[in-house]
Amino acid sequence: MTGLDILLRRFGSLPLVAMMVGLGLSAAAHAQDEVVTRVVPKSEAAIKQSFAPVVKRAAPTVVNVYVRHKIKQSVSPLFNDPIFRRFFGQQFGVPRERVQNSLGSGVIVDGTGVVVTNYHVIRGGAESEIKVALSDGRQFDATLILKDEQTDLAVLRLEADGEEFSAIQFANSDGLEVGDLVLAIGDPFGVGQTVTSGIVSALARTKVGISDYQFFIQTDAAINPGNSGGALVDMDGRLVGINTAIFSKSGGSHGIGFAIPSNMVQVVVQSALKGGKVQRPWLGASLQPLTSDLAESLGLDRPAGAMVTRVHESGPARTAGLEVGDVIVSFDGKEIQDPEALEYRFVTKGVGNTVELGLFRDGKRFRATMATIIPIEEPPRDERDLTGPHPFAGSRVANLSPAVSMELGLDDDGATGVVVMKVERRSNAGRLGLRTGDILVGVNDQKVESVKQLSVLLQIRTPRWRLAIERGGKVFDLTVRG
Repeated sequence: MTGLDILLRRFGSLPLVAMMVGLGLSAAAHAQDEVVTRVVPKSEAAIKQSFAPVVKRAAPTVVNVYVRHKIKQSVSPLFNDPIFRRFFGQQFGVPRERVQNSLGSGVIVDGTGVVVTNYHVIRGGAESEIKVALSDGRQFDATLILKDEQTDLAVLRLEADGEEFSAIQFANSDGLEVGDLVLAIGDPFGVGQTVTSGIVSALARTKVGISDYQFFIQTDAAINPGNSGGALVDMDGRLVGINTAIFSKSGGSHGIGFAIPSNMVQVVVQSALKGGKVQRPWLGASLQPLTSDLAESLGLDRPAGAMVTRVHESGPARTAGLEVGDVIVSFDGKEIQDPEALEYRFVTKGVGNTVELGLFRDGKRFRATMATIIPIEEPPRDERDLTGPHPFAGSRVANLSPAVSMELGLDDDGATGVVVMKVERRSNAGRLGLRTGDILVGVNDQKVESVKQLSVLLQIRTPRWRLAIERGGKVFDLTVRG
């Protein structure tokens, strides 16, 4: 991290260079808040008690995930020289394929053989081969049934011909408290299933920078490369998190690990079981965090909440009566510290419900009820692959809408135009440096307003292309030879 001599290591995919790990919590849908009595050991006999019963319940549900990636090795530009290839053979100019194996962990969450793991563990495209090894030594091929890069979660199904498996029970991650005992189970460094113990060090970490939806559980249970996708369990052997990432100076555990809460995991698993993608409710407003100065100027006693900076005319926030300048301070009675926390609460609430928002406006507090609906796709996306002799060839584009903005993890600021959905690496667009999420603002001094209009503009031959591309709120002007 800049300013700190600490590196965020992502591990779970071995070889050891990929270092993404983490902790996560999952919760049953509509689970009620649980009242748990917590006690401190009061005798030597109590201190000598063992975690073994917890491990026996949870360990059979934790698996190893192996992935084979076919990757093409780059070749030296010298091999493209026809004279060199004439003397040394045509095969020297052909990129070679090699197989790279990676390793992570996963958790069986349904008895039919449904496994949840981190997305970065299985990332590698359609050519990847996924195998899952159980704690008893059995091994199965697995099929990817859902991947959700925004939460860094993926769901697999074991190809097991109707066989039943031991599955872990979900706990309500909202019931966790700082100081609770937890166990991390996974396969660090590929040495075999390993159990480590620790406590919940912090909750609701939102400034980690790991995924789009940041609301992590922090633990000091030792987590290392290969633990990604493994289980963080409570003292009842229930899943409270999926191990995802650590802060580390060396790549090993320093007692600062992060987990995806089980309530978020449950949303992704349920979406996979229903055979669809993850549906996220639409707020229909842009937000910003509060600084101390801003909170003081508004009359708040501390900088906690999410301030509304824009309201979509057709969104649920407008329908609920929210206005620019309002500060959202609670969600169904739970305090909101920042915009990331509010986004997490919305996603885990699910579509088709109503929520009660606590608001602060003009020095007064009040409440508003809002429906959780899916984002609108207006205008229709008109998604197309661009081809031809122009700089954007090799990209897939779509009309920008609230639905597309949420799908790409972009700020729903009400902007319209054309957004990049995908870029082929070895293409004109790839060489230009175009990225997913870039907004195509202008072509040859013409404002781009739709995919249909863009297609017409790109058919005009020109000796130079003058392009305007928006990325991260900034517009870049480029000139490219035709």
